Amino acid sequence: MSDMRLVIAGAGGRMGRTVTKAASGMAGVSVVGALEPAGSPLLGQDAGVLAGLPALGITVTHEPKTLLAAADGVIDFTVPAATAALVELSAARGLVHVIGTTGFSQQDERRVADAAKRGTIVKSGNMSLGVNLLVALVKQVASSLDDDFDIEIVEMHHNKKIDAPSGTALMLGRAAAEARGINLDQHAVRGRDGHTGTRNPGDIGFAALRGGTVVGEHSVIFAGPAERIELVHKAEDRMLFARGALKAALWARGRKPGLYSMADVLGLA
Repeated sequence: MSDMRLVIAGAGGRMGRTVTKAASGMAGVSVVGALEPAGSPLLGQDAGVLAGLPALGITVTHEPKTLLAAADGVIDFTVPAATAALVELSAARGLVHVIGTTGFSQQDERRVADAAKRGTIVKSGNMSLGVNLLVALVKQVASSLDDDFDIEIVEMHHNKKIDAPSGTALMLGRAAAEARGINLDQHAVRGRDGHTGTRNPGDIGFAALRGGTVVGEHSVIFAGPAERIELVHKAEDRMLFARGALKAALWARGRKPGLYSMADVLGLA
């Protein structure tokens, strides 16, 4: 089978550059297009040079339609509005679309789900094997412990991250809520300040820290009477997310339209 031809959306961002670099060393994939929003100062530059590679002859553009016509898939680490618009275009062509974007509104989530009726979409708040194993462990521990154990999720990222809690933290929260048979939207507590009163039983707390160049750290704390269990994942290099996204694209190639997750890709679903 020929290499899978990929368009990198957000090619000038941290993850976009890392995906381009990762693809250059991975068999079975090739980058054929690079996207940035209209008005970006990176338009017209070479995607390879942006990624710290020799020039690839791929010019960064803001026009997706021509690129999608000659592609098999999209790797997308952008912002929710851009992803929601782009996934409709890729789905219309029946392409694979791997989404690592986080911070979606409910309306954006519906647009992605609707696009999955026509395109093959892999969407995850985190593309690493370790985090997806952590999600499985959180489900197991949350279902094994009763409500005497309070659940708190703490995450830290670099000072340029624009959404909070992180998509990974919300993945972990959803896993815990699902295991306990509750609705996360009704039990999530995002940050505490002032005179908050006592903790409500069944709540799942979130704390988001920002600073420095931290790639991503997540802790899920189960705090019970006189004992505490902590499950922790620390990412040290964005390359692990990039390789995960590329593996997801290869896995999705040839599969029927639908909305998949990294748990599907890794056989953890």
